Amino acid sequence: MKAVCWHGANDVRVDTVPDPKIINPRDAIVKITSTAICGSDLHIYDGYIPTMQKGDILGHEFMGEVVELGSAVKNVKVGDRVVVPFTISCGSCFFCNRDLWSLCDNSNPNAWLVEKQMGHSPAGLFGYSHLFGGYAGGQAEYARVPFADVGLFKIPDGLTDEQVLFLTDIFPTGYMAAENCNIKPGDIVAVWGCGPVGQFAIRSAYMLGAERVIAFDRIPERLQMAKEYGKAEVLNYEEVNIGEALKEMTGGRGPDACIDAVGMEAHGTDFMAFYDQVKQAVRLETDRPTALRQVIVSAAKGGHVSLAGVYGGFLDKIPMGAAMNKGLTFKMGQTHVHKYLRPLLKRIQNGEIDPTFIITHTLPLEQAPHGYEIFKHKKDHCIKVVLKP
Repeated sequence: MKAVCWHGANDVRVDTVPDPKIINPRDAIVKITSTAICGSDLHIYDGYIPTMQKGDILGHEFMGEVVELGSAVKNVKVGDRVVVPFTISCGSCFFCNRDLWSLCDNSNPNAWLVEKQMGHSPAGLFGYSHLFGGYAGGQAEYARVPFADVGLFKIPDGLTDEQVLFLTDIFPTGYMAAENCNIKPGDIVAVWGCGPVGQFAIRSAYMLGAERVIAFDRIPERLQMAKEYGKAEVLNYEEVNIGEALKEMTGGRGPDACIDAVGMEAHGTDFMAFYDQVKQAVRLETDRPTALRQVIVSAAKGGHVSLAGVYGGFLDKIPMGAAMNKGLTFKMGQTHVHKYLRPLLKRIQNGEIDPTFIITHTLPLEQAPHGYEIFKHKKDHCIKVVLKP
């Protein structure tokens, strides 16, 4: 089959690789009909995620048609259209039983690698390094889905791939980011980053009762999308001082909740942003926490901080004194997609949101390297790329 494979930093290729096979009774083989390039994939593309090996298949946002089932999979049948959560979860461990699906105890065969750095291992992830299991991803013609009896969700008739594809990751991720804000009527929510997750966080904050959403970015088309589709008040952080602007827009109090939808490769305009770029370049710092610093300082006293952007390692110069003395509440984590998938599917069916608004480019799988290039560098007004095998 054809698959998008990693060959080094800024080097992805469409290779011919062996077809996946059933190796466990709980496996399924899915013929991919739609997959997407995620912002998290760029961390791999840029070379910041360790334990990648040449030839690893990328991609964790994918859906398709079931073509083969292991003997233990009874929840779907061959021919069903399904979406696949990006987190791989067993469905029966301590954490899965508490709806903490991305913390599954049983799906990462390389847990010992993560435990050295993090103390405990989260769930395995599709196409996201050997640190998180070494599972082949879904930017391919076919994929093996482990624990398919809990990890395949059948899609009702009448919905297009484009309407449901983002249930695999970015829609639940944006929604969980907003839910973590403990939004109450009248709340003001600020969102750092108007990429795909940020766009869904904006829409989700309004769904959950926010009175106002203020969003920041530097890319004009992202700001326009946040304003037009998300009804957010938008600011270009290259043109204003974010902290001062938020104080002015909130009567001096600051936002009740702040969402960091940027993560480890944040950009900025101040000295600390330059400091982060230098330290990351020489590997003295793994992540660039420019947005996180702004979030902590900007949040209202007693406010909530929600981290949706991915952080991978160690951060420098975090203003924990401000966080502690302002009494901030932090919530974060990889998304518990299984928890949110069915409720968000209902919102799509009820017409509360049409996730297709996020798509700017649809390309054949063979053009994946071009897709990565325009997605990373924001060329051709690119916000979200869908690949069609």
